[in-house]
Amino acid sequence: MGDTYSQELKDPTVTEIWEPVVRKIDPGKQYGDVPSDALVLFNGKNLDVWESVKGGKALWDISQGAMLVKPGTGDIRTKQSFGSAQLHIEWKSPSGIKGEGQGRGNSGIFLQERYEVQVLDSYESKTYSNGQAGSIYKQYPPLVNATKSPGEWQTYDIIFKAPVFNERGEVTHPATVTVLHNGVLIQNNVTLWGGTEYRGLPTYRAHGKAPIILQDHGDLVEYKNIWIREL
Repeated sequence: MGDTYSQELKDPTVTEIWEPVVRKIDPGKQYGDVPSDALVLFNGKNLDVWESVKGGKALWDISQGAMLVKPGTGDIRTKQSFGSAQLHIEWKSPSGIKGEGQGRGNSGIFLQERYEVQVLDSYESKTYSNGQAGSIYKQYPPLVNATKSPGEWQTYDIIFKAPVFNERGEVTHPATVTVLHNGVLIQNNVTLWGGTEYRGLPTYRAHGKAPIILQDHGDLVEYKNIWIREL
């Protein structure tokens, strides 16, 4: 029996997988292009797939192919809900520097309305490490500070694995996040402790698929070329 098994392993075809055939997609010609199997969340023209978290239309402005936070109008969220996903998003902090730390180019990307990847001008500005650009807010600092200077476009590529809950509402598999900032790995498959909290410790509360939120923190942050692939 052992000799037969050993002989089979010498045949290279034994470990080949032919079915199912891997689905072919078009990845685009350059970094940041929309893959053919992605859903475009912002096309530079309108906010049709977004709404205000307060209800009704998203009231942010659009200029030169980018959406611009309109301070005081509130956060916006996708009309569609998502689970585990790959999210590509480009953002820019204001070129005119005002304030320091959390008061400079502040916004945020909330996965499933709860788990925040921080957006901030952290080029040359001091703040707490788990609150700077690329942090999982109040949980994980980025591995490195890959922030470009104010007024330059930056990219986040986020791989999010949604948490799993049992029938009693207990988390059985916590959420994980990987983030590349301007192509640099800054969050390496970190395990989230729960939803983002400004005060207190993060905790999990059972939920299903949920929208993506972009935060109005009062600063003129811009976003463009946003697309998502459900995993």
